[in-house]
Amino acid sequence: MKYTKVHTLFFSPTHTSRIVAESVVKGLNAPRTDETNLTFECPRKTITIEDSLAVIAVPVYGGRVAETAMERLGKIRGKQVPAILIVVYGNRDYEDALIELRDYACEAGFIPVAAAAFIGEHSYSRPNMPIAAGRPDAADEAKAVAFGRAVARKLEALQDCSNLPLLPVKGNVPYKTRGAKTPVTPLTLDERCTRCRLCIDWCPTQAIKLQGTLVTDPQLCIKCCACVKVCPEQARIFDTPYTEMLYMNFRACREPEIFL
Repeated sequence: MKYTKVHTLFFSPTHTSRIVAESVVKGLNAPRTDETNLTFECPRKTITIEDSLAVIAVPVYGGRVAETAMERLGKIRGKQVPAILIVVYGNRDYEDALIELRDYACEAGFIPVAAAAFIGEHSYSRPNMPIAAGRPDAADEAKAVAFGRAVARKLEALQDCSNLPLLPVKGNVPYKTRGAKTPVTPLTLDERCTRCRLCIDWCPTQAIKLQGTLVTDPQLCIKCCACVKVCPEQARIFDTPYTEMLYMNFRACREPEIFL
């Protein structure tokens, strides 16, 4: 099966999903590429992907596809095009996220041909309690490139992917119940904040406003901690007991899992 274009779709507040997706695309060595970045806004109109190989990459929050990512993927449809599905999780577990993404892809008109779970630095990781800090690292990126090459070989051996059996991946149906939303948000250390507005620019849900001081709407905040990681003055902080629990129990480095 030949393809002339790859269309990459990702939701990536802290860049980990984007980095993995771009590495996979590098391995595919496609002649042309398109990109739809779902991080900062939901498409106003439905986007239909056709005559392309789709690469869809999203983060895992609490064992499920990040809810905002799933909402924005609702505006994406495929016209029976093959898709590579990627979830990126913070070294704990991706639980039902990959099977949830696969089910979405099938319902949206994509044909899953390969899938993978990669590791990215956890949103709650802190310098004194690192959780998969710096990942995806160079080794992860190399594995993502190799994964892309393996998918390219699989597609070259196929005459047609329309009759492929359902791609088996890990996960359970019904999916894990999402946890209750809590009103806790990152805080601002006013004595450090220079009002540079980087946190406002990088917030994927426009939850942060400058009203003399920075104010975060708890109804919009998804706790991705993009604002914490992007702040050059370390003026945004997010202290939660969950960080220590993750650090104590999930420090051992996990490796990507591939489904071909």
